[in-house]
Amino acid sequence: MSLHVIVGAGPVGTATARLLAERGERVRIVTRRGTGPEHPAVERVAADAADPARLAELTQGAVALHNCANPAYHRWAADWPPLAGALLTAAERAGAVLATVGNLYGYGPVDAPMTEQTPLRATGTKGGVRNRMWAEAVAAHRAGRVRVTEVRASDYLGADATSLPMLVLPRVLNGQRVFLPVTWDAPHTWTYIGDVARTLVTAATDERAWGRAWHVPSAPAVPMRELAVRAAALVGAPAPKLTRMPYPVLWAGGVVDPFTRELRETAHQFARPFVMDSTTATTTLGIEPTPLDRSLRETVQALRR
Repeated sequence: MSLHVIVGAGPVGTATARLLAERGERVRIVTRRGTGPEHPAVERVAADAADPARLAELTQGAVALHNCANPAYHRWAADWPPLAGALLTAAERAGAVLATVGNLYGYGPVDAPMTEQTPLRATGTKGGVRNRMWAEAVAAHRAGRVRVTEVRASDYLGADATSLPMLVLPRVLNGQRVFLPVTWDAPHTWTYIGDVARTLVTAATDERAWGRAWHVPSAPAVPMRELAVRAAALVGAPAPKLTRMPYPVLWAGGVVDPFTRELRETAHQFARPFVMDSTTATTTLGIEPTPLDRSLRETVQALRR
């Protein structure tokens, strides 16, 4: 029975904690308010993970420190650097593997399916923050100070997911029109939260995964329209009414709303095909993606509850 420390109790942190607990591991989950899933094997600790000394203390004896944190969307530039630095310092002091949940922002706009070898060319604030975090972690790994790995996922599906489908599917299930800056028929990769947790735990405990990034195995890409049609069919809702919002409307909304303003940087992800190739993790680490119908059904059932 090994100790795993998880920072963050959002959908991925919670799924990772439950997965490890069900496997018989000890879990310590760290959040500002001491939240997290209730389980006999899960210890919930209230602490500031951006405090390197406190986090290192909590990580002593752990085999892995799982970074499942997610600062407020409009505060990434301010909140991520100190948190990322504390995570790296704590993992180094404790001798734990630092396993981070990442995303695809760092690649920026692309014209082909993304692989782990796709250059990290993002020019926006959020993509730049993630790229600097990863560059600093890899540098520490190569210097022999700490072992690191990162798993990158596309937009989430699953219970408690927080991504584009959560802006679309509730309205679809209620027969309401959806008005968003989305090219509804562009292929898009969707990643199941349970697969993120499985990949994160595997990468943290398999030395073949250390020192590099991995794409979470995900089902073949389908357009948002197809996802909406399938979701409506599951509950007998009317055919989805999907309207594309012109980009100038999104830009104008960002003048007064900070969350909407942050969407400008990632609008390209929904304006063109956005496809992630995850075959490397499947062939190397042996992780198969959950079928889309299953992950969508879980998402819909959670929304209906």
